[in-house]
Amino acid sequence: MDCLWLTLADPDPAINGQLIYSRGLIETVHQAGANLCIVGLSTPQESPPRRDESGLLWRLTTLKKTSRLQRLMAGKPEIAMRSYSQEAAAVLARSLAERDWDAVVFDSLCAGWALDAVVKHRTRSARPPKLVYIAHNHEMTVARRIARASRGLRRVVREVDAFKVARLERRLVAQCDLVTSNTPEDCRTFAGGADGTPVAFLPPGYGGRRVAARTIGPNVPRRVVVVGSFDWPPKRIAIESFLGVAAPMLAEAGIELQIVGAIEPDYLAELRRRHPSVTFVGPVEDVHPYMAAARIALVPDLLGGFKLKGLDYVFNRIPILAMRIALPGMPLVEGRSIGLFDSHQALAKGVVELIDDFASLNRRQAAAFDACAARFDWQRIGQHLLAHIGRARSEPAYEDDRSSSTPSIPVPATAER
Repeated sequence: MDCLWLTLADPDPAINGQLIYSRGLIETVHQAGANLCIVGLSTPQESPPRRDESGLLWRLTTLKKTSRLQRLMAGKPEIAMRSYSQEAAAVLARSLAERDWDAVVFDSLCAGWALDAVVKHRTRSARPPKLVYIAHNHEMTVARRIARASRGLRRVVREVDAFKVARLERRLVAQCDLVTSNTPEDCRTFAGGADGTPVAFLPPGYGGRRVAARTIGPNVPRRVVVVGSFDWPPKRIAIESFLGVAAPMLAEAGIELQIVGAIEPDYLAELRRRHPSVTFVGPVEDVHPYMAAARIALVPDLLGGFKLKGLDYVFNRIPILAMRIALPGMPLVEGRSIGLFDSHQALAKGVVELIDDFASLNRRQAAAFDACAARFDWQRIGQHLLAHIGRARSEPAYEDDRSSSTPSIPVPATAER
């Protein structure tokens, strides 16, 4: 099978969940027998073309920065404009024309900038390719929650962008022959608006370290850890809300709260100023020593969507306390292999109650490991995706030419000013 794979960026190094998911799917679909040509952004450290001895073909373009006004006036949402440029459009056109592709894959809504060109190509093709949308989130839901959490003029901007996200995501689902999603909840949401388009569950795999055994005892510091990247607005909203409530509670209880992961330097300095009792480590090359030196891992996220850091926690045998919405798609049972909470205050209180209960901590980390041990195999997931693509039927959806143009964007009447 020949696949043209449109993604955000070169996923090596895979420094966040989106890139880890993309890299795992690209590599395992290729290993399952597909020929892939990948179009996306190059990383700042490399110069295209990227060399790859595995047989993957990379066509990477350079990032073109745009002003806030340009992004606001664009017909596509910000998430779909990150990897767009005239250079990217030219690379796409050349790639579409060079052969009869069996499938064109939109790897997240970030690749949605290419939809119009791909649809036009398909309508003119004697052997139209199948179109596949690999959703990383139900982006319409994410965009609306970001907008609701914003204030003032920023909320107006976010609501306009949410309108664009909703329009593009609906068009992608309508035009594609297969949609995949990485959580059961998002699968049900997509299926409700897919008008018969098949929606497949496609969780991520795990290829990292698996700790054979671990015992948490008094020798492990009274420390809890949050691992992740914090440059995405929903992550910042969640961590700020959590710190505002949890930092003083944990400090009073003598519990160290440690935040590990990529944070923009100015934002990191501001967080350190506002929360002096919290240890902000920043980005590190290896997170495993930080998990090994903590008794509990936290997931204070306020959005659903699969969290790959949840698998890191499980396979490094650190018990998890999380917001109830935060870890869909993982086979963990509340009270047995995970603790789930409805508010950040309750989450912080749960930490205080559990931090010295070594029997419960060890029982939970062992149960979580056992529940996940036979799942999340990348090779099998890649084979499943290729099989789903093979079964999908290429049925170009009719779309009036007017739907490809940029309609006027109303300013939401409910927006705060």
